[in-house]
Amino acid sequence: MDFRDDDLSHYADHGTPPLPIAVRELRVAHAGASIWCGVYGEGAPVLLLHGAFNQAADWSRQIAALMDAGYCAIAIDNRGRGRSTLGTEPLSYALEADEVFAVMDALAVPVASIVGWSDGAIIGLTMAMKHPQRVRRVFAFGTVMHLDGLTPLDMDDPVLARMFKRVKHDHARFSPEAERFDEVAQAVDLMTQSQPTYDDAELAAIRVPVAVVSGERDEFIAREHTEHLARVIPDAQLIFLPGATHFALLQWPEEFNRVMLDYLSD
Repeated sequence: MDFRDDDLSHYADHGTPPLPIAVRELRVAHAGASIWCGVYGEGAPVLLLHGAFNQAADWSRQIAALMDAGYCAIAIDNRGRGRSTLGTEPLSYALEADEVFAVMDALAVPVASIVGWSDGAIIGLTMAMKHPQRVRRVFAFGTVMHLDGLTPLDMDDPVLARMFKRVKHDHARFSPEAERFDEVAQAVDLMTQSQPTYDDAELAAIRVPVAVVSGERDEFIAREHTEHLARVIPDAQLIFLPGATHFALLQWPEEFNRVMLDYLSD
């Protein structure tokens, strides 16, 4: 199945879907920031880690699917995004991995599966490197682990421009620091221009199950890099979603959720 060309346009021009009713919401203080998370459903825990300029609410359809399948979905807003504050520390994937571990500690969750999208997948794989005993498995969608895996963006793409406008609108709606959007954008840009820089030896040392997943039409990630990650990470599964883009979880949630749940249930 392919995406219709107007799917992302529709999403870009409409508000973020509402989150389900949380079992619990909390804020966790870590390295000068207040990190928000919501807990949805009961069962084996699955952490949902969003992309660079996104937020937990973008996972609303995945949260519903996980709850229906008997999982406990834990959606986290990375620092400076969604309902979390930015703090003063320079952004890094290592710092964001540590703040996810801090959320797990606050929730008394010793080990969890991770579903990560883009930057969230980098964070998930970083967690698998740092503390593999706390990571059951990683579903890494649309990610790079060193910068040569990125493809040049078409900055004149009108849909991407409207997506960024929606991100800015969501920041104004949800953030306790709405006035810091430009600062957040600069911090994210600086991080993504210089990170990640993991080498093959670090990736080859990963010892938790990993699915390397990408849309066949991903705008950001080179297919060769996705295939390389699946070769280097031991026993990684390689999954391409036919016709999908970097935004598959938003454009094609039913198929994304089917693949996600199949992997989590292995």
